[in-house]
Amino acid sequence: MTTTALTDLVDALLAGAAPAPIVSAGDPVLRQQTQPYEGQLSGARFTGLIELMRTTMREAPGVGLAAPQIGVPLRVAVVEDPATLRPGTSAESLRVRRRVPQPFRVLVNPHYTATDPGAASFFEGCLSVPGWQAVTARYERVHLLGQDEHGRELDEEVEGWPARIVQHETDHLDGVLYLDRAEIRSLSTTAHVLDRWADPVPENAARALGFPLPGTVH
Repeated sequence: MTTTALTDLVDALLAGAAPAPIVSAGDPVLRQQTQPYEGQLSGARFTGLIELMRTTMREAPGVGLAAPQIGVPLRVAVVEDPATLRPGTSAESLRVRRRVPQPFRVLVNPHYTATDPGAASFFEGCLSVPGWQAVTARYERVHLLGQDEHGRELDEEVEGWPARIVQHETDHLDGVLYLDRAEIRSLSTTAHVLDRWADPVPENAARALGFPLPGTVH
């Protein structure tokens, strides 16, 4: 996409109502490699895009949102996880998943590599695949590189549930949906996950639905 076309797209989004519509699976923008962000947008436009993404993520609600999910093919994502108890979750689930509060942050041009071969398997969902979840293996610890919204370098290790969020959102920027990595036989409606499979680890779901718990990332 040319800089002019990108600018027009972002201007149209900023002129509309917030939150922005979330693009659902089947739209080609979710399957495209995004463009690295290299200052294509003016400071005000870029700030406006980040604010729109934050509002859209919070209203959904979600714990992360990638720019392609609102139709913008840029390598930018936002994450935030209050790690609060919600229906279908428990303190034990938070502990087992190593889910801890994450303040709002912006990931610009993020990349990750595994720093530990260990993987964890849990039900995972996506705002672009509403109403469904599936068991997905993710690395338990990753090395995150990139920048923040001010151009400051990110170079850190992330583990537990925050690492899962980083992997999920960065995958979006490479045209990958979590379903590409999921154990498809585990696919369940969110209602079933809350009513039947709310255990901290999805062992009961694996037995009942007949799938092995993934132990490696693919």
